[in-house]
Amino acid sequence: MASPLCATANLIIPENESSRVGHHINQLKRLDKMQKQSSPVIAEQQLRLDLQVAAELEIDGVGMGVLTDGTPFLTLRGLSRMSGADIAAIVRITADWQLSPLRPREQKIRELVRAQGADDSVAFYAVMRNGVVNHIVPPAVCMAILEYYAFEARGDNEQAAKSFRLLARKGFTDFIYAQVGYNPSGAPNIAWQQFHDRVTLAYHTVPVGYFSIFKELADIFVMLIRKGANLGPSFVPDISVGILWAKHWANENLEVLYGPRIKYEHNYPLYFPQAASNPQQPYCYPDDALGEFRKWVREVYLPKRMPGYLSDKVRQGQLTATVATAALEAFEPPKSIKGR
Repeated sequence: MASPLCATANLIIPENESSRVGHHINQLKRLDKMQKQSSPVIAEQQLRLDLQVAAELEIDGVGMGVLTDGTPFLTLRGLSRMSGADIAAIVRITADWQLSPLRPREQKIRELVRAQGADDSVAFYAVMRNGVVNHIVPPAVCMAILEYYAFEARGDNEQAAKSFRLLARKGFTDFIYAQVGYNPSGAPNIAWQQFHDRVTLAYHTVPVGYFSIFKELADIFVMLIRKGANLGPSFVPDISVGILWAKHWANENLEVLYGPRIKYEHNYPLYFPQAASNPQQPYCYPDDALGEFRKWVREVYLPKRMPGYLSDKVRQGQLTATVATAALEAFEPPKSIKGR
């Protein structure tokens, strides 16, 4: 197996397979077997609704990332890839973590976790993202499983040994922070860094005489971040605005008034999943239409569309209701001063 260690972060293991199996008994049996192999049972203490994935990336099958509290992690499949162990074996370890008495394998791995001075009570955390459960394996458990397969399990496992030595040498936390571009000073700064990275890539990419949706929404991005929104790969307001504005542009036949829109090159940071299809080719619009766009944002998008967009983010677990409310209040138009 080629080494995956130039790699990083998030791979979601589905909780429910969506295959249409009808009433065919053999298909049902195969589906049941797949679910048992790929979906670990989640105990109450493992479900962390207070946390979100702040940064993530995947390269060569290894899923890594960082939670909003700064905890680095591997996904179950990422750990499987780095350890050289089958995904079913990794899932069985997590499933047997709480058995009493423990089996020898799980007992040894938990001893290795405690030897790091870490809590061995849970094998993974379940974190919601876009309505889907992400299985997050914390650092001590990752290192213990890698050490077990590298030096304790029967047979030679060169992949596990290489991974363990790499992470031990560089430090698990530092390695993953560097891979996903995480700013260790705190979650709010991650949002600022991601915004900064997008602005840097978008600088001077729009042809003279045109404006882009992303750059025109800079003040909205800034306000959302200031109110506590963790903007990132799955929270990209300019996509929503761009789609709605394009419909308005076409429905109102604005090209007749302002001239044609054109496409330009737009790139996402490499740690964004959208970067896989870089360069993007969104539309930019004639400068003469800028006043029209700003009026549409002020009178249509902010009061009529933004509330629904933020509500969706709250339902998806990407935004708290408190932050959404604070943002909407901030976007309310200022009241005129009496007597002026």
